[in-house]
Amino acid sequence: MDNKPASRKSGWIFGAAGLFLLSKAKALLALLKFSKFGSALISMLITIWAYTIVFPVQVAVGLVGMIFIHELGHVAAAKRKGLPVSAPFFIPFVGAMVMMKRHPRDAVTEAYIAYGGPLIGTIGATAAFAIGSIGLQGSGGAGWYIWIVIAKIGFMINLFNLLPMQPLDGGRIASAVSRWLWIVGLIGGALLIVYMNAWILIIFWLLFAYDLYKKYIRKINTTPMKQMINWEEPLGPLLQAGYFIPGEEHRRELPFTTYSTLDGVQRVMVKWESLGIEHTADLSGQSIIDKVEVVKVGRVLDREEPQLLIVVTVQGHTHESDLYYEVPAKTRLGYGLAYFALAAYLISLLWLIGTIEPPALP
Repeated sequence: MDNKPASRKSGWIFGAAGLFLLSKAKALLALLKFSKFGSALISMLITIWAYTIVFPVQVAVGLVGMIFIHELGHVAAAKRKGLPVSAPFFIPFVGAMVMMKRHPRDAVTEAYIAYGGPLIGTIGATAAFAIGSIGLQGSGGAGWYIWIVIAKIGFMINLFNLLPMQPLDGGRIASAVSRWLWIVGLIGGALLIVYMNAWILIIFWLLFAYDLYKKYIRKINTTPMKQMINWEEPLGPLLQAGYFIPGEEHRRELPFTTYSTLDGVQRVMVKWESLGIEHTADLSGQSIIDKVEVVKVGRVLDREEPQLLIVVTVQGHTHESDLYYEVPAKTRLGYGLAYFALAAYLISLLWLIGTIEPPALP
């Protein structure tokens, strides 16, 4: 059956979409400037362009689409747990990441957020597989096989992320199942790197191996913590009250108090007594604070009311307690079954795709 009309139609669709985006580029840039998702969309488009250097445009779009769906799974899971996250940010030939603005309070929450990515990503890849299968059974045109290729990419991305090694999703899920799975990931990851000749992954493997060595061989459960906090105070009232405003390079330690809310959020309250200023901010995770230091003071004059910008660093160290990994047996079993079931499903679908013969080109 001749597939040229279908291929030409697909090309016209991508071409028309590209011309439309170019014609609206100025309006789009103006919109993205004020959108918190602007950087996500821009990084996505750049990543698609980068992949078109080595892949056909349809594959490049499908690959980035599968990564995007995977990351949306993490975002949705984090939102359900009440954790603020950034929009996905794409890095060409590396993948994408979502930054959590606050760390999970326990291993179960961490595993829940980690599982969301492969789960939703697998659903997206399954949808692509279904579209391709139905299309091939219907018209049998070679153009439908691109959906099978995209589905295979999606299945491989999500299966790879299930490897039980940090910082992959599988390593985070393993924290709620059994930390012994990290040893499996350490050995399996090394074998996978050698077998696939994927030496670019050796950096992640070495970082994971060092983290295990540090935690379980040297018994070091603390890591340095440094978080920057900035805020603005109305400048007018400070000047009217006769306060001396220090220069930009002013440095000083500030007194502070810290506490945790009922939902596990640690907060630090900073006082600058000589200016009569008090400010409270959330920390990204539970930490032991050593000091709070002013590192920058500036004047912001492009507001309706001039502001005093204050930048401080909170320094200390995190401590990972074994209580973090205390998970009820029933919950461990549930996550274990869900983890291995998803891995088995992905392996079976990849095997099934391997049995599908690509249609002959016309």
